[in-house]
Amino acid sequence: MSPGLSYTLVITGAPWSSQAPQTALAFAQALIAAGHHIDRVFLYGEGVHLASALSTPPSDEPDWPGQWSDFLAENQTPGVACIASALRRGIVDQGEQARYELSANNLRHPYQIAGLGEWVDGNLKSDRVIYFHGSQ
Repeated sequence: MSPGLSYTLVITGAPWSSQAPQTALAFAQALIAAGHHIDRVFLYGEGVHLASALSTPPSDEPDWPGQWSDFLAENQTPGVACIASALRRGIVDQGEQARYELSANNLRHPYQIAGLGEWVDGNLKSDRVIYFHGSQ
């Protein structure tokens, strides 16, 4: 059996205002089940809300940020939030907290904050790059 393809997934839609995160998660689970590899999941624009540790959905709604964090950790898949998108939306890690002298940080584990170079790297290294956009 030949090895599967490698994928980079890019999510630009917010968890509760678009279907992008849930569609991307179902797709990612199907990829892994089919023997493919996900190089990274890159969050951009409103998609960075998936990386907020402060998101708390009502108890009768799915916890998309939590489900994504679990998926990434279980599959040892890097999750990257675009630094410009994250900072604009108040999502910071410990490094940015110190840099801007903020009182707290709220980046959800296992995400990291990085620049568009991570997106470029995914485009170069992956066999396929798939985008999951939010509605405009």
